[in-house]
Amino acid sequence: MTPLKKLAGQTAIYGLPSIVGRLLNYLLVPLHTGVFLPERFGVITEMYAYVAFLVVILTYGMETAYFRFQSKEGANHQRVFSTALVSLILSTCVFWVVTTVFSQNIAEGINYPDNSEFVVWFAFIVGMDAISSIPMARLRVEGKAVRFALINFANILVNIGLNLFWLSYCLPHFEAGNSNWLINMLYTPEIGVGYVFIANLLASGVKFLLLSPVVFKIRFAVDRSLLKEMLIYGSPLLISSIAIIVNESADKILLKWLLLDELGTDAATKEVGIYGACYKLSIIISLFIQAFRYAAEPFFFSQEKEKNSKEVYATIMNYFVLVCATIFLGVMLYLDVLKHFLGNEAYWEGLHIVPILLFANIFLGIFYNLSVWYKLSGKTQYGAIIASLGALITLVLNLILIPQIGYTGSAWATLVCYASMVIISYHLGQKHFPISYSLKKVIGYLSLALIAYSIANQIKVENEILKYVIHTFILISFIGVAFVLEKPKKAIIS
Repeated sequence: MTPLKKLAGQTAIYGLPSIVGRLLNYLLVPLHTGVFLPERFGVITEMYAYVAFLVVILTYGMETAYFRFQSKEGANHQRVFSTALVSLILSTCVFWVVTTVFSQNIAEGINYPDNSEFVVWFAFIVGMDAISSIPMARLRVEGKAVRFALINFANILVNIGLNLFWLSYCLPHFEAGNSNWLINMLYTPEIGVGYVFIANLLASGVKFLLLSPVVFKIRFAVDRSLLKEMLIYGSPLLISSIAIIVNESADKILLKWLLLDELGTDAATKEVGIYGACYKLSIIISLFIQAFRYAAEPFFFSQEKEKNSKEVYATIMNYFVLVCATIFLGVMLYLDVLKHFLGNEAYWEGLHIVPILLFANIFLGIFYNLSVWYKLSGKTQYGAIIASLGALITLVLNLILIPQIGYTGSAWATLVCYASMVIISYHLGQKHFPISYSLKKVIGYLSLALIAYSIANQIKVENEILKYVIHTFILISFIGVAFVLEKPKKAIIS
C-alpha cells in the first residue's frame, strides 16, 4: 500500500467516525439556536471558548509528546504511556481542587456571579477530557479504530440524547403546561442553558468510564527522566497550542468584553451568539481538518525515515487544499439551504462572515500541514513562535476592529491571522526542513474556488431549482478541472 493510500485509509478509519459523530453533534446547532435567542446562545459560545483554553493548558502538549516518544526506536511503550497518563491525572486533580474551592471567585471574574456551578461543571468536563486524551491516543497508536470510534460515538450520543430530552421534550411540554412526573423530577426551567453543559458533563463521564479498562490495565509508574524529556518536548507545543486557541477562541471572549460598555450585557452577548452560530457553518471544513489531523500526526512520524517522505508530504498538501477548496465552494453555493440549520432567522444577519471564516479555516488546515517541518526536525520552538505571532495579530486586530465593525472584525482578524501563520511557517520551513510544495497548485485551487463562487454570485436567477442546477454545474466543473490538473499524480497514489 502506498503512503498516500495508507493516509487516506487512516483518515477514513479515524475521520469518518469523527465526521459522522460531529455531524450528529452538529444537529444540536439548530436545536440550540431554535430554543435560545442569540443573547443566550452567546453564553454557550463564550463558555466553550474558555473550555478551549483550559483543554490545551491541562494537556500541555503531552498527547503529541506521547506520539513522539512511543515511536522512538527501542521505546518502552508501557513506560511512555504510564508516564504521560499519571502526569495528566496528577495535574488534573490539582486543577479540580483549585477550581472547586474558588468557583465563586472565577464566576464573578467572567461576569456570571449567579452561576458558579458552571465553573465546577466545566472543570470536570475539561479534566476528564484531558485525562482521556492519552488513552484515546493509545488506541490510535495501536490501530484500534473500532474501539476509538465507538467510544467517541458513545460520548456524542449521550450528549445529543440528553440535549434532546431536556430541550426538545421537557422544555416544550413544560411551557405548554403538559408536565408529567418525569419532567417534574428531572427538569428545572431556571437551569436554562445549563442543561447544555450538564449534558456535556455526563457525556464526558461516560467516555471516561469507557476508557477506564485502557487506563487501569497498566502499572502506574512515572519515569522522571522520561517525563522531563516529554515536558521539554511538549512545552513549546503548549505555547503553540495556547496561541492557536487564542486565534480560535479569543474573538468570542473579546467580542463580549469590548462591546460590553457600549451595548450592555445582553446586546454584547447577542453579538457573541450570532458570531458563534455563523461560525458553526464553517464546521464542515473543520470536520475534515479534524479527521485529517487524527490520521496525519502519527502518519507523518511513521513516514519520517522513508526516502520519498518529502514528496509525499508535498502531494498530501495538494490534495488537502483541493478537498478544502471543494468544501468551501459547496458550502457557499448552497448557503441559502444551509442557513436553515440556524434555527432562528435572528442569526441570519451574520451570514456574510461565513466565506471569511471558511477561508480562515482552510489556512488553519494548511498551517497544520506545514507544521510537519518543525515537529519532525524537533524544532518545536518555532511552532510556538509562529503561533504566538498569530495570537498577537489576532489580539491586535480584534482590539482594533471589534469596536468598529463588531463580529465582522473578528472574522477578518481570524483570516489575516491564519494566513500570516501560513506565510511565516512556509518560509521558515523552507529554510530548516525544505519540502517542495507546489505553490502554483495550492494558490490555483483556492483562487479557482473564489472565481467559481464569484461567477455563481453574478448569475441572478429567480427560479430556485434552476439556480441550484447552475450552482451544481459550477461545483462539478470545479471538481472536473481539479481532476484534470491532478491526473499526472495518479502514479504516486496508485
